[in-house]
Amino acid sequence: MNSIVTNKTDQIYQLLLDQNLEGQIEEAMIGLTWSYSQVNQNLGLSMSLGKQTRTLPWSGTLRGRSAKSVAEWITSWNSYEANIAMATINAVVNANNPMLPKTEVISNSAPANLSVFEYFLPRIRNKRVVVVGRYPGLEAYEAHCDLTVIEKMPGDNDLPDQAAEFLIPQADWVFLTATSIPNKTFPRLAKLASDANLVLMGPTVPWLCELSEFGVDFLAGIKISDSEQLKQTIAEGGGTRIFENAVQYHVADLGETEMNWYKTAISDLVVKQENLKHEMDLWYSCLNNGRFPHTHELVHIDEELSAFDSRFKRLWDARYNCDIAV
Repeated sequence: MNSIVTNKTDQIYQLLLDQNLEGQIEEAMIGLTWSYSQVNQNLGLSMSLGKQTRTLPWSGTLRGRSAKSVAEWITSWNSYEANIAMATINAVVNANNPMLPKTEVISNSAPANLSVFEYFLPRIRNKRVVVVGRYPGLEAYEAHCDLTVIEKMPGDNDLPDQAAEFLIPQADWVFLTATSIPNKTFPRLAKLASDANLVLMGPTVPWLCELSEFGVDFLAGIKISDSEQLKQTIAEGGGTRIFENAVQYHVADLGETEMNWYKTAISDLVVKQENLKHEMDLWYSCLNNGRFPHTHELVHIDEELSAFDSRFKRLWDARYNCDIAV
């Protein structure tokens, strides 16, 4: 499955556009921190760009447009178009999503922007952890794990974007903001994290179990509890304030699905391996000259079994082999 993950990460955009994106945009807002789109009376969020422009050609025209037509902007290199496209996709995908009742709510005493890290602390303790993006207060976890922060505009304790190429492949855990989807960094970063436990996080997360196919092990996204309060908070420039009474973090473990896939794949490979070994015994017992013609298949199966076993063990450790503080 690793080979699938490595080769398919850019297809996440097709996955998003393949959803049943029915409905029309009823309202849209690009706020200081968050943007939202409202479709069929449901809200979807995406993180705003943090910069301003006076030249958006489509301002004042989104209301009444089909969700599907705006969602197609997710592949645009215009950041504003991709941003509102992501919010529109989330408005449709995340509404009454069947995944949400199966997720675990995050309830801890950490500040909202750190609650995801607090939730995963027992699992990341003493591990090599890479976080893409600086979260205020994140330094509190440096004593618990080997923590590296990669930031587009690095501060004194951060590393620049280029460090991702070197450090993410060495990491045990990677925390990646879902904003990486509209800003087009997701394909490369997910590929680099194919051997790590990857957490896709933030209010921009789309609740899609198919994201496991792209190497995502956990989704840490939001459930909206008060749409009107959320709209008001965003319109008034709110950032982390949305977590006070409008949304709450939830976690979905996509790795369970992936683990089941690996268990089935390993079992199938073992059966195939035993059948080929039986054929090889027959080949040599019949005194055939030369090498068994399917030797290369046996070698390939051994390599696949080794790779699958390693990935399965990492997934298992991420869930059941936590380092608990004494």
